[in-house]
Amino acid sequence: MTTTAPTIYETVIGLEVHVQLKTRSKMFCSCRSDYQGAEPNSLVCPVCLGMPGVLPVINKKAVEYAIATGLALNCNIATRTKFDRKNYAYPDLMKGYQISQYDMPIAYAGHLDVETNGEKRTIGITRVHMEEDVAKLTHVRNSTGETFSLVDVNRSGVPLMEIVSEPDIRSPEEARQYLTTLRSILRYIGVSTGNMEEGNFRCDANVSIRPMGDIELATRTEIKNVNSFRSVFSALEYEVERQRRVVEDGGRIVQETRGWQEDRAVTVSQRSKEHAHDYRYFPEPDLPELLPDPMWVEEIRASLPELPAQRRNRFVSQYGLPLYDAGLLSASRSSAEFFEEAVNDKTGASEHRAKRVSNWMLGEVSRLLDHGLVAIDESLLKPAHLGQLSDLVESGDLSNSLAKTVLQKAFETGKAPKLIVKDEGYLQISDSSVVERAVQEALDQNPKAVQDYLGGRETAAKFLVGQVMRITRGKANPAMANKLMQQKLSNLQNTNGSA
Repeated sequence: MTTTAPTIYETVIGLEVHVQLKTRSKMFCSCRSDYQGAEPNSLVCPVCLGMPGVLPVINKKAVEYAIATGLALNCNIATRTKFDRKNYAYPDLMKGYQISQYDMPIAYAGHLDVETNGEKRTIGITRVHMEEDVAKLTHVRNSTGETFSLVDVNRSGVPLMEIVSEPDIRSPEEARQYLTTLRSILRYIGVSTGNMEEGNFRCDANVSIRPMGDIELATRTEIKNVNSFRSVFSALEYEVERQRRVVEDGGRIVQETRGWQEDRAVTVSQRSKEHAHDYRYFPEPDLPELLPDPMWVEEIRASLPELPAQRRNRFVSQYGLPLYDAGLLSASRSSAEFFEEAVNDKTGASEHRAKRVSNWMLGEVSRLLDHGLVAIDESLLKPAHLGQLSDLVESGDLSNSLAKTVLQKAFETGKAPKLIVKDEGYLQISDSSVVERAVQEALDQNPKAVQDYLGGRETAAKFLVGQVMRITRGKANPAMANKLMQQKLSNLQNTNGSA
């Protein structure tokens, strides 16, 4: 009897990322866009309230940011583009339609390279288009159990950009890498803060499965507004497995919108998936077509900073850093710039110095930043401080253990390490006669540890060296203390043996 081999399924994922742009005003009016923390309905005007007869005006900075994003994602920039009305009825949509872009987006046909488990893959970017954000609904229940919704219009009209990928992503982990890479680029070029917890970087995921080797796309489901990278990964993993079970049980996948429930770790059906014709798109009659000047586009291109992947590769070639370290340092623009300033604040900086600074940044500095919940460009620690600290350790003027203390003081006070060392008396003791006296004192004070060593417990030597560091308040040169202690213990061993 022959058995049929189980079907192996391929995962197919496409992502739609909504990004709030970091402009001072809203997309089509002059209201402030910094709605986070503002009193509800305090940043509004007739335009973003959707009053009849008002006219929108396009925010030039938002268009510039959308073009910059398109260029950073290797897209073509449209020479002719327009806005459209996307019609649907929902309580958070003030006008009954959203001003968006449909068939003529500002940027199209780009790509983004991602790496997953050492494998580099190219994900196509279908389009980047501009639109306006909607109001925010808060669903509440009163003391009698009645439910109702509160509407805050402050977010309505905030500039929004949608970045749509091709269905080229093949795993939940690859989706996570795509999102982290994309957010890093957006932060580098300064168009968005990219904070998912504040809702200005939101993701919808389209996912389907198909038998391995098939080229036809299968019916997909959409998972809406997932608000963290971890949630995107978990939601996709769950949905892929759910679809596999449905298909293997003889069922069929229905095209629908599903929501991710974090507390239950499941996706749940919300509604059938809309098609483009459901929105009755038509050109926005109150806004003219946009014809971006090619010279303006080139000016924006020239203003783009070095992007994360380029900077990472340069850190490897210029500073000799391992690829992993270079990737961590270049993940954020502020971290990368801090590193380079710290390395290059001294003429003739070497690869050795770059590696020392890198170790400090990825170790103790990272720990202090995490503990203090502060970004590196907002901390009191300056790049020159880190370069100075690294040099003090390298020259032998400061021990590694005391260097950590000095770094913490510099982080907390903004004071230069050299001044801290001078004021606190932290200079390392490299005078052999002083260290030798401390070694002898440690031996005299700890006869049991000496006997343990002579009895064959070699770990007792580490304890005795630790006592030397205690006696010298951590200032003895560690290498010298180890060497002199070994000499003293060897002499005692020889004397004990001959006796």
